[in-house]
Amino acid sequence: MKDFPYTESKDTRSGFGAGLHQLGQTNPNVVALCADLIGSLKMDAFVKDFPERFFQVGIAEANMMGLAAGLTIGGKIPFTGTFANFSTGRVYDQIRQSIAYSGKNVKICASHAGLTLGEDGATHQILEDIGLMKMLPHMTVINPCDYNQTKAATLAIADYEGPVYLRFGRPVVPNFTPADQEFEIGKGVLLNEGADVSIFATGHLVWKAILAGKLLADKGINAEIINIHTIKPLDARMILESARKTRCVVTAEEHQMNGGLGDSIAQLLAREEPLPLEMVAVNDSFGESGTPDQLMEKYKLNETAIVAAVEKVMARKIK
Repeated sequence: MKDFPYTESKDTRSGFGAGLHQLGQTNPNVVALCADLIGSLKMDAFVKDFPERFFQVGIAEANMMGLAAGLTIGGKIPFTGTFANFSTGRVYDQIRQSIAYSGKNVKICASHAGLTLGEDGATHQILEDIGLMKMLPHMTVINPCDYNQTKAATLAIADYEGPVYLRFGRPVVPNFTPADQEFEIGKGVLLNEGADVSIFATGHLVWKAILAGKLLADKGINAEIINIHTIKPLDARMILESARKTRCVVTAEEHQMNGGLGDSIAQLLAREEPLPLEMVAVNDSFGESGTPDQLMEKYKLNETAIVAAVEKVMARKIK
């Protein structure tokens, strides 16, 4: 099992803020909109240095999506910012009708996703957002794993023509990917080669998959670990090549089991290469108030759960 050292832990929302500020310096067409959460979205530096390209819409998320769609008509590249719950569930009709249907070049940037929002509780901890967004035609869905990758993804989506949903979070997590990485939309990242099981993880669960890989190595199990940062379009080629080699699959994500990464990979395998699969995800449940660590433990979104899923799927492995 490869070693993945890191020198610091940082929140992924700060990676978005750093990327947005850099875009302000390099791309004059980038504009930003926020629904009264500048500090929470780490948009402060962009607002300070490029006030003429920033629009504070207040607590009016549906209006923000309509404004963003309109700005694209004039050649602007709007980045909207609010919590993931308000970026998707609250404004689904506006996204569907005004952005996705006509393929508007809007970047929907969503912070505080999943259980790791913590103490704000179930009403804010959206676990359905990836499913909502990936079902929309024309929508690209990206869920990076750490600060560096979130910054790289923010820069990359500015050059991509079409609507994008970019998901990130509030808690600090190990920052282990290269600062100078090239982010390729739709391309998975092989973190560790293995022959016994394929682990496909996304977002905060990528680091948990790495920790699980080390625990599995101590048990003599060599796991192939792949970071699927783009859930749509899915890197079908990499997933199938890995699955055909190991003959069993585990997926890991901070999202509902229904509609997330595991659901997409299950569909792919059912069509192309039916194999045993286990999913580490929230199983048809809302969240609750608690610290991020408490919730990830209770809902079994950690390295221990990934190890258990690997042992279960390997027992089902087709010889």
